[in-house]
Amino acid sequence: MAPHPNPLPVGPGQESVWDYPRPPRLESVPERLRIVFDGMIIADTTSGWRVLETSHPPTYYIPAEDIASGSLARIASGSFCEWKGRAIHFDVVGPTRRASQAAWAYPTPTPDFGPIANHVAFYAAPMDSCHVGDDLVTPQPGGFYGGWITPRIVGPFKGGPGSQGW
Repeated sequence: MAPHPNPLPVGPGQESVWDYPRPPRLESVPERLRIVFDGMIIADTTSGWRVLETSHPPTYYIPAEDIASGSLARIASGSFCEWKGRAIHFDVVGPTRRASQAAWAYPTPTPDFGPIANHVAFYAAPMDSCHVGDDLVTPQPGGFYGGWITPRIVGPFKGGPGSQGW
């Protein structure tokens, strides 16, 4: 396994993903989280959660009641996380577009992640935009992980260029 890279310098108001814990930690998000897909705001909350894990930008979870009705279509695929448990997957549906396998949830997460039951996480790349507070999100590179990168987060990030093996 390749050694992990040197963390980038942290500026004022920033945090390094290399200071995040392993196993991951869950924390509430006081800022507004907003997702736009196919020209519509499909999610808008101030009651979100984020998962912090070494080398990953945070993954944000939005309460199901703060997601627009009809914007999620449950699909047959699922996955398993050693920390959070079994996930179910969704397509994200807009008026004219559908993003395949673009969201997921843990209906019965492990006890440490119990607060994210009835919450949904979204891949940022297929969305028109995702926002944490006033910050526009950049998707975590690589397409496998669902982290959201904002100007307040520094890496390098798992899944990005040169990250194979760490």
